[in-house]
Amino acid sequence: MTIKVIIVDDQAMVRAGFAALLAAQPDIDVVGDAADGRQGVELGRSAHPDVVLMDVRMPEMDGLEAARQLLDPPPGVHHRPKVLMLTTFDVDDYVYEALRAGASGFLLKDAPPADLISAVRVVAAGEALLAPSVTRRLIADFAKQRPARRRGGPALRLNGLTPRETEVLELIARGLSNQEIAASLVLAEQTVKTHIGRVLAKLGLRDRAQAVIFAYESGLVAPGGQ
Repeated sequence: MTIKVIIVDDQAMVRAGFAALLAAQPDIDVVGDAADGRQGVELGRSAHPDVVLMDVRMPEMDGLEAARQLLDPPPGVHHRPKVLMLTTFDVDDYVYEALRAGASGFLLKDAPPADLISAVRVVAAGEALLAPSVTRRLIADFAKQRPARRRGGPALRLNGLTPRETEVLELIARGLSNQEIAASLVLAEQTVKTHIGRVLAKLGLRDRAQAVIFAYESGLVAPGGQ
């Protein structure tokens, strides 16, 4: 199945470079690009992409607000693409907020071409781009610097999880893959996937990215802890 992608960035050279790279892949189709967040939202609503590559800092409307509008559309709009944030900084407050809003991960603009291609495929498949240690560090740092405003709410919601589901959530937050979680808990990988699906459903979370943030903000995982 072909992955439909749009690129939203205020730098024309970045858009052109990313488009050429991705369009050369047999399983990726770049269906449009936009120079600011407002145009990106409009294009996302009309082109129905699977993945949106979204720059963080742009004029008119920044990537954070654009991501929010795409991921939490108004009544009558049913399409919700996966959003992959692009940033020039390895630590950026906007990226953390975008992950809270439901973005599936982030990628540095100067990442190797192979990483960009892989990121699009990973996000399109429904996974969160949380493997790089810099992502986990970013989330942990912001969770530590800025405690959740409604800390009691997330903590109370943990009570709805079974002990096993709580264990799985903690390991997700520590950056383990499904395979690593299965090995740690001596479970079949398919069983781990089932547990993760139940955790997301019970907590009302979209994907692993939000699960990681929830684990930190609820106090299940201490920022910087091992």
